[in-house]
Amino acid sequence: MEKKIKIKAGKVEVLAQLNDSKIAGLIWEALPISASTNTWGDEIYFSIPVTAKLENPIEAVEKGDLGYWPEGKSFCIFFGPTPISSKDEIKPASSVEIVGKLSGNPEKFKKVESGETIILEKLL
Repeated sequence: MEKKIKIKAGKVEVLAQLNDSKIAGLIWEALPISASTNTWGDEIYFSIPVTAKLENPIEAVEKGDLGYWPEGKSFCIFFGPTPISSKDEIKPASSVEIVGKLSGNPEKFKKVESGETIILEKLL
């Protein structure tokens, strides 16, 4: 079953697809989720009601990736470099698990400010 979601923050609305990982399944089951955003460079992250250990931890991501960060029990949206990124890599604060990918333009999230409400919901 495809796990398509809508991510909405302020005037920004982007569609995304969760993958088949165990953590993505836990996130899918927790939807809808509403939270307050935090920003870190060109990354948005926010706490979600999911606690899981990483099965496939990675230390560099691609623009448009969606990740789960266990240290903050957070959902992460990567749309550009973070403060610790190198010229060629987007780096999270520490290892994450990729749980999906944005379908729309990741750079739309540059308009979202820290503290804004973000909503993740299923598209059925």
